[in-house]
Amino acid sequence: MNFELNETQRMIRETARQFARDELASHAESRDEKEEFPYEAVKKLGDLGFMGVMVPEQYSGAGLDTVSYSLAVEEISRVDASCGVIMSVNNSLVCYGINEFGTEKQKQTFLTPLASGKKLGAFALSEPEAGSDATNQRTMAVRDGDCYILNGIKNWITNGFNADYVLVMAATDPTKGSRGISAFVVEKGMPGFTAGKKERKLGIRSSDTVSIAFQDVRVPAANRIGEEGFGFKFAMMTLDGGRIGIASQAVGIAQASLDAAVKYSKERKAFDQPLSNLQAIQFKIADMATEVDAARLLTLQAAATKDSGERFTKQAAMAKLFASKVAVQCALEAIQIHGGYGYIREYNVERYLRDAKITEIYEGTSEIQRIVIARSLLQ
Repeated sequence: MNFELNETQRMIRETARQFARDELASHAESRDEKEEFPYEAVKKLGDLGFMGVMVPEQYSGAGLDTVSYSLAVEEISRVDASCGVIMSVNNSLVCYGINEFGTEKQKQTFLTPLASGKKLGAFALSEPEAGSDATNQRTMAVRDGDCYILNGIKNWITNGFNADYVLVMAATDPTKGSRGISAFVVEKGMPGFTAGKKERKLGIRSSDTVSIAFQDVRVPAANRIGEEGFGFKFAMMTLDGGRIGIASQAVGIAQASLDAAVKYSKERKAFDQPLSNLQAIQFKIADMATEVDAARLLTLQAAATKDSGERFTKQAAMAKLFASKVAVQCALEAIQIHGGYGYIREYNVERYLRDAKITEIYEGTSEIQRIVIARSLLQ
């Protein structure tokens, strides 16, 4: 088994790391405080090819593998997890779905501007009564000639306020349950399409999260992804890839927490010596470092499995389950090592904790990941 990155992967990691340090680090705290969407940063991510990492070059993507994508999301999230999730949703949930299952016209129309960063995408599955139970879709799409009439509400939509295109799951035949759900590309500006006010969140505060309402929105049948009834399968397969993105985000947050803990322990003195000389602190840092490496390896394994063409559902679920837990735990330990300073906003570690918690919730809670893993082993 080869654990070495190839030259391209190392270059992508270094490019993302440098961009995060040069372009994101100085304003990440301010954006978090102001809940300010990083418009310029997202545009620059597009210019670097990071908004369509795995999209073929013919559709304005970078044409790279999932391992490269995972490394890039980690490095961006290591500095600004809000930018990390914006990037992840556009790549994993939107570009991936259209690239894998869209028609040639849909790729030319929607995928090309999304991959280049000229447009932004969102993924709309969750509803007020359909979170972990994603089969309980109340949003309806009724065929009317060459269009569908879309009605319903979607909740917790990352990028929803700023998105130009939204992948929407809606019931086209409620009598068929999950087999009666279809997927559509809904375009911003269509009459009846309304994005609500931005949610005020604990973490990832400079990414936008909203509810979206559809009232008699006429969506061309040409905007449907695949056949009628393909929507639930489409969503589940897309979320597998999305979980690799969120696991990568979690690894980035965990690494940032470790970095901060190591730095502070060397600078802060107690009992006439640096904290780093104290065995209690050394044990914490050793455990953090081990868990971060383990989370990274699980995540890269999931990415490599996806790149191999094999089924990667279990690997993606394991990576997200473990990496999100590690992110929260490492952030907590970083705060503990900082003592009282870790609890105030002058230091970034309190932001890392606030950003880490959501990785255990979105794109499938940790409880759902355990169900996915168990089913893959027991079926």
